[in-house]
Amino acid sequence: MSYFSRRRRLSAVALTSALAFGLAACGGDDSDGGGGGGGGGDSDDPIRIGTSLPLTGEFSQPGQAAEQGYQIWKNMVNENGGLLGRDVELVVKDDASNQNTIVADYNALIGQDKVDLLLGTFSSLLNLPASAVAEKAKMVYVEPAGGSPEMFSRGFKFLFFSQQATADRQGLVFADWVANLPEDERPKTAAYPTLDDPFAAPVVEGAREALEAAGVETVYEETYAIDTKNFDTIVSAIKNADPDLVFHGAQFEDGIGMTRAMLKAGLKPEMFFQTNAPSFGDQFSEGVGEENTEGVFFAVSHHPDAETPGNAEFVQAYEEEYGGMPPEDAADAYAAGQVLQAAVEAVGSIEDQQALADWLRENEVETILGPLSWDENGAPTGEFLIGQWQGGEAQIVLPEDAATAEIKRDWTPGGAG
Repeated sequence: MSYFSRRRRLSAVALTSALAFGLAACGGDDSDGGGGGGGGGDSDDPIRIGTSLPLTGEFSQPGQAAEQGYQIWKNMVNENGGLLGRDVELVVKDDASNQNTIVADYNALIGQDKVDLLLGTFSSLLNLPASAVAEKAKMVYVEPAGGSPEMFSRGFKFLFFSQQATADRQGLVFADWVANLPEDERPKTAAYPTLDDPFAAPVVEGAREALEAAGVETVYEETYAIDTKNFDTIVSAIKNADPDLVFHGAQFEDGIGMTRAMLKAGLKPEMFFQTNAPSFGDQFSEGVGEENTEGVFFAVSHHPDAETPGNAEFVQAYEEEYGGMPPEDAADAYAAGQVLQAAVEAVGSIEDQQALADWLRENEVETILGPLSWDENGAPTGEFLIGQWQGGEAQIVLPEDAATAEIKRDWTPGGAG
């Protein structure tokens, strides 16, 4: 990543965080001092949980999946007697993938809708300012997606991330596997095209540093704007660099666009790792063509076949409600609900947000992603799974004790051949 791109991203984060705190202060004036939402402890009324998601705009695919995960969690909680004996009601707003809108939405959820509890949105880009609103209001904020290390460098006390690890660690299991390959099988060169995004960039940076330490030479490194639609020029430059490995930091739409451009240009590196997009299951397969998925690596938090507590029930409920296998972002949102639920049930109240935060910081929670625990800043302390597309299906290949299939070395677009 260029110095300019890094400075631009950090400046944007600082600006939006400052905006969030300013607006949160305004919202606090309408919410009885910013101490939380509006529910009473002995009320029979539903417990209202607020979230704003990118249901439209750049992040609409994962945003809609996250809403599905939240809805499945709500339905299953209510079918099992509710939360503290009360039904759960979700208050969902659409932030349209916009940082300014997300700030206004969470201020409205707290100050106007007076929700009792909060759940987070999708992406570090949106969670950075949204979590600042929650922190100002001193409300627990469990985010299902938003693993940028910058999220957890601000000393927040009410923020928790409901995946296994932060973004800078997401590609390390893969990088370590590559580093330990026999020398004659290890890629010699690598390219790192990266979306200008506070989630994607740390994944790439962490993996690049680990791979360079293992002797894998960087022959291309460039950050592209979030609104990039045409990837032909980028792909042409990568092709000229002739890397053995392409490690692409992407969200969803740009991941599809980059892969299509690579196929069109005949760019077929031996190995292809891509963040986020390959975890979208059928949407990824349909986007790039099932025959072109073979061998694509990606980091992932969830697998439908995982033998984690409650996972089979979640997968079944998702299939019945929406059809097909649940995408990763639906599972992550469901897990965020599980984390919030565990804290509420352990504390026995929704009134003391500080007690909820303290409990989460001191305890481990069993989720469909596996056990989750956090450091003092709300960052998770585990490791991600590494997936790979094989035979038209996404499998887990690393670590070995969680694998659903043996790892294959190469990307073979056009089919397994």
